[in-house]
Amino acid sequence: MTTDSSDSLSQTGTPDDGGYVTLSSRVAYENPWTRLREDIIRRPNGKDGLYGVVERGDFVVIMPVGGTKDAPTVTLIQQFRYPVQRRMWEFPMGMWESRPGTDPDIVAAGELREETGLTAATMQHIGVTYQGAGYTTQLGHVYLATGLTQGERALEETEQDITCHTLPLAEFERMVRENEITCMVTLAAFAMIRERGLI
Repeated sequence: MTTDSSDSLSQTGTPDDGGYVTLSSRVAYENPWTRLREDIIRRPNGKDGLYGVVERGDFVVIMPVGGTKDAPTVTLIQQFRYPVQRRMWEFPMGMWESRPGTDPDIVAAGELREETGLTAATMQHIGVTYQGAGYTTQLGHVYLATGLTQGERALEETEQDITCHTLPLAEFERMVRENEITCMVTLAAFAMIRERGLI
């Protein structure tokens, strides 16, 4: 597998405190995947307030593109998302909670293989996106996977309901237009890849 990480992997924007002061901070809840932090803050206008921050590790999202130049395909997964009580169309994505700090290129190749059975000759790192900067620290790495070879999936115990579907790119685009795909991360990844003229 060849990876192309020539683009900066750094987060965009300049870190600063925005004029906010953290007066105190405590962990309100924690499990192996998520930590909820409650901060008492002072806003730039001098008023005190409270901020709940969901801390989660970095994740990856992969757009697998196969087929031919004249008839490209996209591989999606569909899985049940408990918080919203519905099955969602999504690109393969995930994080390795048990191996924090693992190179995103390795995580992306692993998640693609686990959820779809695909391996990619090329995994191109496209950029990064925050999943919801208003409430969580989680940062996502976006990849385009090409040169695909089909193998066996290796779903984790919590992923047994995942189904895998390879569709014409035109059908995927129709699903986006008609709001059948509502996963924000999938839509953002597609937009980033499309705007670079890569598909």
